[in-house]
Amino acid sequence: MESGDLKIFQAVAREGNITRAAALLGYVQSNVTARIRQLESELNTPLFYRQSRGVALTSAGSNLLKYADQITHLLEEAVKSTQYSEEPSGPLRIGSLETTAAVHLPGIMLDYHKQYPEVKLSLVTGHTSKMVESLLNYELDASFISGPLEHPELEAICAFREELVLVSEPTDENLEQLLERPFLFFGVGCAHRERLEQWLREEKVTPLNIMEFGTLEAIIGGVAAGLGVSLLTRSSVREWEKAGKVQCFPIPEHYRRSSIYFAYRKNAFRTSAFNRFMELIERRADEQIQQVCS
Repeated sequence: MESGDLKIFQAVAREGNITRAAALLGYVQSNVTARIRQLESELNTPLFYRQSRGVALTSAGSNLLKYADQITHLLEEAVKSTQYSEEPSGPLRIGSLETTAAVHLPGIMLDYHKQYPEVKLSLVTGHTSKMVESLLNYELDASFISGPLEHPELEAICAFREELVLVSEPTDENLEQLLERPFLFFGVGCAHRERLEQWLREEKVTPLNIMEFGTLEAIIGGVAAGLGVSLLTRSSVREWEKAGKVQCFPIPEHYRRSSIYFAYRKNAFRTSAFNRFMELIERRADEQIQQVCS
């Protein structure tokens, strides 16, 4: 079994489609198909169910994927360990919540890039459960997620503290009336959505309608247009509030405070690029705490 075969297997498993996996890898489809069949022959077991619209993992395939992730990760870590230098360079894959990426990260990423231009920074966004999954699958080096976090394979430090508010278009309605409006959120897995649902259960309110949007800008724009309300960080809507386009309402104290954590794998090899980024996050976190306490 070769590492190249495992990487092809991973791509097909993740994409659920041989054609898309081949395009992702830059291979011809027939080559990918042949390598998968060769791997199945070597293991003497089918790894995929062939379907009209793609492929799905068999139980044997699911087991192999777990080991393939670990093996390819260890190979990457081995390469990193031989190339370690005090001058940060190479790829650094960061994940983030959409709101954190919009509010906190532009300045941080810019400062980091100016200091370490040889590092190839990449940023992907998504909800916390997706970011945790990507960390566990070795697809990210670190990610900003809603916390606190308790996971045997991950560590995390508190990076930012936020205030959550209920946001609507400018209105004379009170909080009780606003809770009867449609709610605008990201998809299932959004931490703010889960917190709102907990609050509504406490208030014995059943959401009439939840509309799902793909971006923060779409959610805020929909709220400003009167489409509904949302639970967002005050920092993410500050400029909209200053411009009079939205209105913020405080929510109960035990739902109001939110912490964003910088999470990473415990067993990750820490490159100098990773260490410098983490040091920058720790400094920013200390500065925020000092501002709050002053």
